[in-house]
Amino acid sequence: MAPKDARIEERARFDLVRYANCWEDAEILVRALEPAPGRRVLSIASAGDNSFSLLALGADVVAADLSPAQLALVELKAAAIRRLERSECLAFLGVTPATDRPAVYGRLEGDLSDGARRYWSARPQDVAGGVIHAGRFESYFHLFRRRVLPWIHRRRTVEALLEPRDTAARHAFYAERWDTWRWRLVFRIFFSRLVMGRLGRDPEFFRYVEGSVAARILERTRYALTELPATDNPYLEYILRGSFRSALPPYLDPAPYEALRARLRTAPEALNLHLGPIEEAARRYGEGGFDGYNLSDVFEYLDEGTSASLYAELLAHARPGARFAYWNMLVPRRRPDAVAACVRSLEARARELFAQDRAFFYSAFVLEEAREPPAGEEAG
Repeated sequence: MAPKDARIEERARFDLVRYANCWEDAEILVRALEPAPGRRVLSIASAGDNSFSLLALGADVVAADLSPAQLALVELKAAAIRRLERSECLAFLGVTPATDRPAVYGRLEGDLSDGARRYWSARPQDVAGGVIHAGRFESYFHLFRRRVLPWIHRRRTVEALLEPRDTAARHAFYAERWDTWRWRLVFRIFFSRLVMGRLGRDPEFFRYVEGSVAARILERTRYALTELPATDNPYLEYILRGSFRSALPPYLDPAPYEALRARLRTAPEALNLHLGPIEEAARRYGEGGFDGYNLSDVFEYLDEGTSASLYAELLAHARPGARFAYWNMLVPRRRPDAVAACVRSLEARARELFAQDRAFFYSAFVLEEAREPPAGEEAG
């Protein structure tokens, strides 16, 4: 086992697509970072979805990732959006049925870098099945949906959960029909640190977690199923139905899709992909500074000292008023004490946004802002 203080790229695997979709809610992210023309955002790439949402609203985006596989996925999605009409793209990605995905891939592969083309050409089954289903985390949910959930609830109960209801009716449905002893027992097993680490996330992602993983996720799931509407929740729908039917990730909705497609076609330089640590991307692309940071849950995997160093590096490339948006899943992280004079917490706004967070795995959403430097002083 790697030393506890080793960098995450030395402790976890990054040679596969772990996330074929982003599992953080893009709607609260864009409300937090307020992307617009002329603004620059540094973003964890992951599956690309949230970086695309920022790009669609006019921001220039640098998307960084430690995983060449994740960047290959972002490249392929970007090529599909750029080249295909929306209905064609939904079919190619795997949202809607299709039998011609290998042929469509043949039309797109010329847009890919050599590394991305090698990655996907070696995985024709993932292309044929739709790349939004090609992640390890998605396979984990597939197993839950096909093998575990039927032991807990009948299909008609699952479908009933997704029907429109007001808040009181959602609470009643959860209490009377959903929250059974089987649900609680199996959830605590399947979403435990051990099982999730082996089948979904990398075990190293839990290294700094203390206490029960499943208990905290169960409470957030209860919140999502009772306080938030299920009918427009793409994350819940994917878990329970295996695809996006009535709700889509925001970048695939009609207006954002067309805006994103136009930007990828007319301003390809607005999206830059960087293979490596996000602080390395900040140094490489940071001339002029960034207005926002989409940091996913990057601090979750780092010890406090490494988190503090990373935060300080990003702050050095932040414009005055730049916002830092990130999630805590199981490890509490906030701005380091060393930068408290330079960064203010937007805690009330973060709580307001988190109350609407449809991706219900996380325990907190954090939003912080670089302070304007005092008169006569330089930023950074």
